[in-house]
Amino acid sequence: MKLSERQQRWRKFNALTPQKLAQARLVLDEIRDGGEVMRSLRNYPLEGGGYLTKAALVGAYNQMVEAGEIEPDRSLLEKIRMKPMRTLSGVTTVTVLTKPYPCPGKCIFCPTDVRMPKSYLPDEPGAMRALEHQFDPYEQVHARLRALENLGHPTDKIELLILGGTWSSYRRDYQEWFIARCFDAMNDLTPTPLPEREGGLLEAQTVNETAAHRNVGLVIETRPDEINPDELRWLRHLGVTKVQMGAQSLDDHILEINKRGHDVESTRKATELLRAAGFKIVLHWMPNLLGATPQGDRADFSKLWDGFCPDEIKIYPNQLLANAELYEYWKRGEFHPYSTEELVDLIADIKPTIPRYCRVNRVIRDIPGNNVVEGNTRTSLRQDIHSEMKKRGTRCQCIRCREVRGKPVDSDSLRLDDLVYQAGSAEEHFISFVTPDDGLAGFIRLSLPTKDSPPTGMTDLDDAALIREVHVYGQSLSFGEEQTGAAQHLGLGTRLLEEADDIARVHGFSRMAVISAIGTRHYYLNRGFERGEYYLVKKI
Repeated sequence: MKLSERQQRWRKFNALTPQKLAQARLVLDEIRDGGEVMRSLRNYPLEGGGYLTKAALVGAYNQMVEAGEIEPDRSLLEKIRMKPMRTLSGVTTVTVLTKPYPCPGKCIFCPTDVRMPKSYLPDEPGAMRALEHQFDPYEQVHARLRALENLGHPTDKIELLILGGTWSSYRRDYQEWFIARCFDAMNDLTPTPLPEREGGLLEAQTVNETAAHRNVGLVIETRPDEINPDELRWLRHLGVTKVQMGAQSLDDHILEINKRGHDVESTRKATELLRAAGFKIVLHWMPNLLGATPQGDRADFSKLWDGFCPDEIKIYPNQLLANAELYEYWKRGEFHPYSTEELVDLIADIKPTIPRYCRVNRVIRDIPGNNVVEGNTRTSLRQDIHSEMKKRGTRCQCIRCREVRGKPVDSDSLRLDDLVYQAGSAEEHFISFVTPDDGLAGFIRLSLPTKDSPPTGMTDLDDAALIREVHVYGQSLSFGEEQTGAAQHLGLGTRLLEEADDIARVHGFSRMAVISAIGTRHYYLNRGFERGEYYLVKKI
């Protein structure tokens, strides 16, 4: 695998020479004796100047454990791990990009770069890594797993996030090959990528059910007008469990003048179909589109919770880029980007209105400021918004803001909560375990279809209640690994499944189906489910 100059410099800087390994032993000993990490690093400067990095400490720790010099020490690893927030939601996300390919959309706000799939720029972090690996799926996953392990993160529970324009517009043979190679990378443990093997997707999925790096979620992004029953069956064949869609706006006039290519009804029908098939739904929403105003955006945002009810959202303020058609409108004086202050004021107003069943994944794209012609260039907008909300005395109750993350959890103090809401034609139950200070320790999404729910054409779902997601929070732990007070090992998942069974039974359902990721199949099979065609099912 060819390394970029940046990767080569980083690897060389963190290479464990005998001197660095000796220094690392001293630093680790001091940290184990109660020393603060950064102070301990400064106490042992390198001979040629500078200090060891956390990455070098993690490398030394792993080397010492493998050599039997020290026993595995989770508390020590947690202290020296780089960017621990990456895995505090219980899983480790690996992002890959598909190759450049024509997109059916003609959106005027979307950047175009021949080197990248539609809407992405080559200097965005994830896109940069994909470009370095020439969009090869195996190499992207393989390199990311190695990098995460080198930073001290667990990599046995992997959510695979596939980005790159409109997934559904790619040829299906490419889609199947791409995902199969991603699974091959998760299944391989060798330090050097292996060549492509025969067997294809189904074999790779079977291997992954018990692999060291199991896929616990598979996410693609597409357009609402690409969703239909045939597409849903194909996505389940691939192993997809979550779908991101660009709603962008819930105003038909705004969609039309921005040349989005679909209407609000398409988004409504797509969310209904996805929910009926058990998928987790992520909607992208864009304030500051052509024709929008801050006050109009406030009204538009409120429509998200009227029937659409996404499980997660990404707030992507429109950013003016020179390689988007919108740039010409700006030059003619027909478009004006919001200032940073206007955006902070807008999002600080709407964030407290987000329901407790929804997670806000992002409030800004990771587009480097040098690409932005005019308007906000701050990528730390989330912190600015939270600071403004703190001044106002308001708070957001979304899932991300309430996750317990790495805090210890006392199971006896947890409250079981059942939040019921109507989402189109389905009755949704967001069943959660909540700490006394309103922290979210775990939840299950139970969907109860009605006679008005759209048909999916999949017999696994006939007359069945659906489990669309089970998630227990806290630092991602390895399968079978225990940690005192960790929410992931209090049996909360099993208790939530039992509660979902009881609620479905009371509502007259005799069957339960679950949209399982490949790597979580055995979890459900061990709890009474059986294999169906596209789902795991059981009688209740």
